[in-house]
Order: sequence, then C-alpha cells, then structure tokens
Amino acid sequence: MIKTALILVLAGGVAFGATHTTAAAERAVIIPAPARDVAPTAAPRIAVFAGGCFWGMEAVFERVKGVANVTAGYAGGAAATATYDQVSTETTGHAEAVRIAYDPRVVSYGTLLRVYFSVATDPTSLNRQGPDAGPSYRSAIFPQNEAQRGVAAAYIAQLTRARAFPRPIVTKLEAGRFFPAEDYHQHFYDKNPNHPYIVNWDKPKVAAFRAAFPQLAK
Repeated sequence: MIKTALILVLAGGVAFGATHTTAAAERAVIIPAPARDVAPTAAPRIAVFAGGCFWGMEAVFERVKGVANVTAGYAGGAAATATYDQVSTETTGHAEAVRIAYDPRVVSYGTLLRVYFSVATDPTSLNRQGPDAGPSYRSAIFPQNEAQRGVAAAYIAQLTRARAFPRPIVTKLEAGRFFPAEDYHQHFYDKNPNHPYIVNWDKPKVAAFRAAFPQLAK
C-alpha cells in the first residue's frame, strides 16, 4: 500500500521519470457514453469507486459538475474496520476508494462511470494503477443498489463489445462497507499541490479530465 511514487530520485527539483509519467497520464481514453443509465431522481445519490490511489480519484470527481462531495476511504474488505496502516498490509481485502455524493439531476451515474473508465482508472490493469501495486489499488465498482449494478455491468459489457480498450477490462463489481480514510488523506490534492506524487500522477489526470470532458468540469 506504500505509494511507491513517493520514493523519487530528484534531480534539479524534477522527479526522475516525470516526463514519461506525465505524457502517459495526459490523455484520456475516448469511450462511448453508456447506452443504459440510472433514472434521475430528486434525491442525492452515492457512488463508490476504487481505482488506484484515492488522492487522484478524489481530485477528478471533485471537479465534476453535480458532485457535492467526495470522500477518500476504503471499501471491499472483510475486516470490521479499515485504516491506512491496516489496508497497507494487503491482508484486509480493502481497496482505496472514493465515495461520491452527487445530484442525479445534474450528473448521472452513467456519466460518472464514463469519467471513471476514461480518466480516473485504467480498467485493464490488474491490482495496479500507475506506480502503485497490490490488491488495494485494484479497479472495482461498488454499486449501492440494483439499478447501479445493472448499469455498471451493462456498461462493462458495452465497452467490451466495442473493444474500447486494447486489453480486457478487469474491473469487478464488488460489495462491502465504505470506511472514510484518515483526515490527512481527505482533499490531499488541494492541500498539497506541490507534492511529488500529485505533480507527477494526479495533476495530469485532472488535466486529462478537463480536456476530455470540458462540459462536465466545474
């Protein structure tokens, strides 16, 4: 669970390997919108996604119109609780995840999934995202009801048929309680804009979102 990108060789203030990292992360994958979506309601809704370090996931979804709040945390494990130290052992079954509170009248669940697959995670990478490896960095969706489960499953099938990615999608639909992460992880991107991990991995991801989905960006 240790974020390997924090252990960087710095030369002249620039992280070694940053050029390759940025170039790879600046481009969103252009994918079709979901053919099926959850019906809008007046009540706020919750979506829970896992897909690598929650710092970048949180930063992307916080910038989506209609998203009221994003919480970094852990989901999918069998343990009765989850903390960073526990999840770091890769023995609890949890994944770093984000809980997204959104207004379905402004942004749909299907649209959030499109951003998720296009920008927020690499759905073809098994137990690894960017520089981080281990099951806690897996790509997973945690439907909060049957409607979300149906839409997520249908979208994965749609993207698979369309061969939207060069490799098979490994993202799984899972269940499990969400546990908020420690306070210092919340809104880490905004509180630490010059952190090497943020600069090399998450700022390019946010830039990719804005470039690919300008109509969705706050």
